[in-house]
Amino acid sequence: MAALSEGLVYVDEHLLVLEKPAGLLAVPGRGEDKQDCLSARAQRLWPDALVVHRLDMATSGLFLMGRGLHVQRLLSRAFAERAVDKRYEAVVEGRLGAPGTEGTIALPLAADWPNRPLQKVDPETGRPSTTHWRVLEAHGDHSRLELEPVTGRSHQLRVHLLAIGHPILGDALYAPPPVRERAPRLLLHAKSLRLAHPVSGEPLAFDSTPPF
Repeated sequence: MAALSEGLVYVDEHLLVLEKPAGLLAVPGRGEDKQDCLSARAQRLWPDALVVHRLDMATSGLFLMGRGLHVQRLLSRAFAERAVDKRYEAVVEGRLGAPGTEGTIALPLAADWPNRPLQKVDPETGRPSTTHWRVLEAHGDHSRLELEPVTGRSHQLRVHLLAIGHPILGDALYAPPPVRERAPRLLLHAKSLRLAHPVSGEPLAFDSTPPF
């Protein structure tokens, strides 16, 4: 419980924002061994806290929950209507250009059913998926990027970056072994959220420094 309290970023009577560590599920998984998760820990302290979005288990960073069904629906609608600005930071294999270089990845994604839970680029049956990226730092063999997912598909950032030849370091699901082994964890962090308060309409801004 102490660890969760230390990870509390913001709370009011309508919502809370938490800092999720890498390696902890955001929501319960299948099986008794996958019931411990950030949302369940939060609900022990705030029983009305409800999930409105997800983060991969391997991803760290900001996690938003709504308090009560009404606020959950308002926040879920804001995510669906792309009224929530989400930014991530990642370290990827190779160079995409000098700092400030920007680009967009628009590749349709679908579940890779024989290899679940993996996702894949699928031009025929995939759902439209778009990610904006910007180089923050460029080094000889890796780059630090800011990522803005326009859509919110499962594993979108990981699959999009793999598809353009720049997998995220430490990605145990998608990166080839040499890239996977270059970091002790997936170097992907949900670093900022920008949204209007679901009740007051006040602009809210939350930031988190990547721990890598």
